[in-house]
Amino acid sequence: MPQQIRKLVIPVAGLGTRFLPATKASPKEMLPVVDKPIIQYVVEEAVASGITDIIMVTGSGKRAVEDHFSPNYELINWLKKQGKNEIDGEVKKIADMANFIFIRQKGPYGNGTPVLCSKSVVGDEPFAVLWGDEFHYAPEKPRLKQLIEAYEKYQDPVITAYPIDDEGTKKYGVVEGQEVENDIYQVKTILEKPGPEKTESRLGSIGGYVLTPDIFEALEDTKVGRDGELWLVDAIFKLSKKRPIYARKVDSTYYDTGSKFGYLRANVDFALRDKEMGEEFGKYLKSVI
Repeated sequence: MPQQIRKLVIPVAGLGTRFLPATKASPKEMLPVVDKPIIQYVVEEAVASGITDIIMVTGSGKRAVEDHFSPNYELINWLKKQGKNEIDGEVKKIADMANFIFIRQKGPYGNGTPVLCSKSVVGDEPFAVLWGDEFHYAPEKPRLKQLIEAYEKYQDPVITAYPIDDEGTKKYGVVEGQEVENDIYQVKTILEKPGPEKTESRLGSIGGYVLTPDIFEALEDTKVGRDGELWLVDAIFKLSKKRPIYARKVDSTYYDTGSKFGYLRANVDFALRDKEMGEEFGKYLKSVI
């Protein structure tokens, strides 16, 4: 029987330079999409996928992330006294969603470093990785759940594959591989922003992984690469020399909330979906467009 995926690593040590000056004193992961910070959408997807332990790898200036997912009894008691029971329940459940562990990042820049920093907490079991400044909307089945189901079948690492257009090949890594069943591919390689002329694939490698613990050894053996940073994809490619790597083409809507356009798009889409103000907001948009 496959080992259950219980743990998730979320790197949240980035500086958020694309949103300066807004992120000078506030973490980019805490920017709100309507009424919840970006990272809460990430956590909610994980919990809905069966994750129980969430390891956030933080850096300086990220105290607000820790505070958000920690109990705040003073606020809860004040809301109760004011009779704000609905919002009281919403605030209380944030800290109750999972077991939250916070560790500080050590080592070179790069998205492989926070994963390696989680080694002692993850231990010898498979785990998931999601980024803290982007998320997928999938009301039928969470994106991470789709990855986990593929892992449970193949027992090998699984990465997210997301349909992209020609322009997307210039913005994202591109997965090339052989389709082994509907929407599941055995990865041959991942090309870094190759452009439409250099690949026939239109599957983007867009955040989200289920990894096996041998990724830590691969990371330890991986040299710093582009821009002097340690890249997770380089370690995954190294691991692919020893075992199969799969990609799951996910059914979801991707929000790159680490970019200004993606962030604004997420706010518009979620505002339109909101039960209380969606209709009114839709009318407003029509009036100004």
